[in-house]
Parts: sequence; C-alpha cells; structure tokens
Amino acid sequence: MAHVHHRFARVDGRQLFYREAGSADAPVVVLLHGYPTSSFMFRELIPQLADRYRVVAPDMLGFGLSDAPPVAEFDYTFDALADLTARLLEQLGVTRYAIYVQDYGAPVGWRLALGDPEAVTAIVTQNGNGYDAGFVDSFWAPVWDYGRDPNADTEAAIRTALSLDAIRWQYLHGVADQTLVSPDAWHHDHALVSRPGNDLAQLALFRDYRTNPPLYPALHQYLRDSQVPVLAVWGGNDEIFAPEGARSFAQDAVDAEVHLLDGGHFLLESAGDRVAELIRDFLGRRLPGAAAA
Repeated sequence: MAHVHHRFARVDGRQLFYREAGSADAPVVVLLHGYPTSSFMFRELIPQLADRYRVVAPDMLGFGLSDAPPVAEFDYTFDALADLTARLLEQLGVTRYAIYVQDYGAPVGWRLALGDPEAVTAIVTQNGNGYDAGFVDSFWAPVWDYGRDPNADTEAAIRTALSLDAIRWQYLHGVADQTLVSPDAWHHDHALVSRPGNDLAQLALFRDYRTNPPLYPALHQYLRDSQVPVLAVWGGNDEIFAPEGARSFAQDAVDAEVHLLDGGHFLLESAGDRVAELIRDFLGRRLPGAAAA
C-alpha cells in the first residue's frame, strides 16, 4: 500500500493543503473535490491509485485544511479557485495530468482544461456535471434563485445547505445500505465549513455557481476537439446531479465510458472499491503512458 503524504504549499500568499502519493515520475492524476468536503473524500481512493500514478488531491481554498480567508480578503469564485489550483500544480511541477472531478471539482476542472487544453490527459467525472441535463430542479432551484437575486429570503433558503442535516443528506441519499457511509465524513465536513466567517465564503460560491453552465458549450467543443478520454462513473440515485448528466458526456466525448452505479452523490463512500476498479481499468487503457491495470 502506497504511503500518502499530507502537505501544505504557499500559493499566492495562501496556504493550501494537499494529499500526495505515488512515484514522482508516474503519470499524474489530480483529484478535485466537491462541496462541502475536501481531499478527505479521497482518503481511501488515493492508495488504490498510487501504485501506478502520482496522485495529487488539493483542498480548495475555504475547504478542508486549506486557508479560509474572510470574504473581505478574498473573492470566492470558481475562476479564483481554478487559478489557485493551476498555480499549485505549476508549483508542484505538474504540467500534464488526468483529472477526477466531483461536484464543485467539475467547474474547477473544466476551467483548468479550457485554460490549458493540452494539459489534461483524461477525465474521470463522478457526479460532476457538465451539461444542463444533469441538474435536478428540486435541489437547484434555491441556488439559481439566490444567484439571480441575493436577498434575505433567497439567502435563508440556501443557508440550509450549510447545516449538519443537509450535509448528512448529501452523503446518505440514494444509498441503499446507509451503514456503509461513515458519519465521520459529514461531521468532518460540517466542522470545517462552520469555521468563523466561512458561511460567507460558501454563500459567495453559491452565488457564483450560475457562471458555470455558460461554460458548457465551450466544454463540449473542447471534448469534441481534443478527443480527451472521458469516464463518467455516477451514483445513479443522485438527487443533485441526475444520471442524465453522466449520459450526456457521450454526446461530445469520443468513446465516452458511462457507468451508473447503485449509490448517491458521494459514491466513493459506499462503492469506493468499484469506482477504483473502473478508474484503474479506464486509465490503464486510455491514459497515455500508463501501464495496464
């Protein structure tokens, strides 16, 4: 089993935490987490990939063990998170890499790919949306309302997403055997997003989410032009990003591989071994320079 290193880097004056494992000269896989979690979500996946790949999993600013500056000191947008991630990878000497994206990790990953199309060697999207078809209206309506018109009422509706109950729901919905999901996960996430002032950072990102769907046409063109290999492995019972979001990648990505598994939004918590198996097989066949899994 590979050793996982837990490290900090100073990027643009901010301290970013990241997990890293694997040989320095192996093909690189960058794991990009979603809301409300961090690289903690990849704690079991990293060792399952690190025998063949150099794995880097950063905590985005405002999440996990990375700095969480107040909104008066940092403009929390997806553009800014992507820029920090790009600068971290540059600092680590990572110039070509596959990405695993989930939830918020998807708009960060899409910005990285669009900003440097030659850098991304393969894409694994696990409930990380890139198409309008994937949005579940009942979940996203408060997000769109708040982004369109931030006021006391729309903010109150979206603030519920910061609660322990809402975070627990994200982990447990769609999971047939909920005893497979460790309560550590949602308590860990809730504690870190509850740091003083972090609520305002998260609200800023909720408001900024509306900037992501307008990027989708450019993403689809990139998928067609680059022919980058794509694996969509999805919790098929997700009530945030529906299975249509996974299937849609086949419209533009050449030979996209789509797998809908029995699980929810945080699929690694209940089906991590199967996801790792699919990733190893996919990367082994389609990632340039990788050994067969």
